[in-house]
Amino acid sequence: MLSHAQIWSAIDRLADRNGVSVSGLARRAGLDPTAFNKSKRKSADGRLRWPSTESLSRILEAMDCSMDRFMTLTEPPLSGKGAKPGAGLAVPLLGFAQAGDGGYFDDGGYPAGYGWDVIELPAAGARHAYALKVQGDSMLPLYRDGDTLIVEPEAQVRTGDRVVVKTRQGEVLAKRLCRQTPQTVELQSLNPDHPDRTLDIGEIEWIARIAWASQ
Repeated sequence: MLSHAQIWSAIDRLADRNGVSVSGLARRAGLDPTAFNKSKRKSADGRLRWPSTESLSRILEAMDCSMDRFMTLTEPPLSGKGAKPGAGLAVPLLGFAQAGDGGYFDDGGYPAGYGWDVIELPAAGARHAYALKVQGDSMLPLYRDGDTLIVEPEAQVRTGDRVVVKTRQGEVLAKRLCRQTPQTVELQSLNPDHPDRTLDIGEIEWIARIAWASQ
C-alpha cells in the first residue's frame, strides 16, 4: 500500500521530470495552481491530505504519463557507486529533423555513430533512453518547437502510447499508436492539421515509446 509520502513524492518527481514546478504541473492539468503545494499536504490540525483521484488522473493525462510509470516514481531512485543525491542521467540528444538521416541509429532503434549531443535528464531514466529535440510546429499543440522528447527504445509499446516511428525510407514520425496488427500499424497525428497514417509492418524500421517530455 502506498504511503502519503510516496504519493506526494511521486507528484514532485513527475513535475521535476517535466521541468516544471508543482504549481506549473497543476496549471497544465487545469487545476488550482496551489493544489499540490506543500502547505496543502496537511491540514491545520496536522491531518494528512491526499490528492484526489481526479487530480491524479488529470496530471497524468497532461504529462502523458501512464499509471504504471507514475507508480515507478513512488519508489526511491536507484543509486550506484559514486551516485550523488538528485543526480540525473546523461543521454544522447539529436534534433528531430536529423533523426531520419542514416548513421544515427542501429537496426534496433538505439543511438549509434557520431553527431549526437548530450543532455542530462532532471532524474534518472532508462539505461538506453535518448532525447529528440522537437523542431517546427508539426506536433502542436502537445509538443512545441524546442521541447525535448525522451524516448525509451526498450519500453513495451501499447495502444494509446505516444511513439516515435522510423520508416525504412528514413522518415521519422511522432504519433499516437492507435492500433497494431501483424500486418499494419495505425498512427494518429498529434497535430490535427496533419494526416493520420497507416503503415505496413514491412515499412517500419523501428518503433519506440515516448516516455515523457521536458518542456
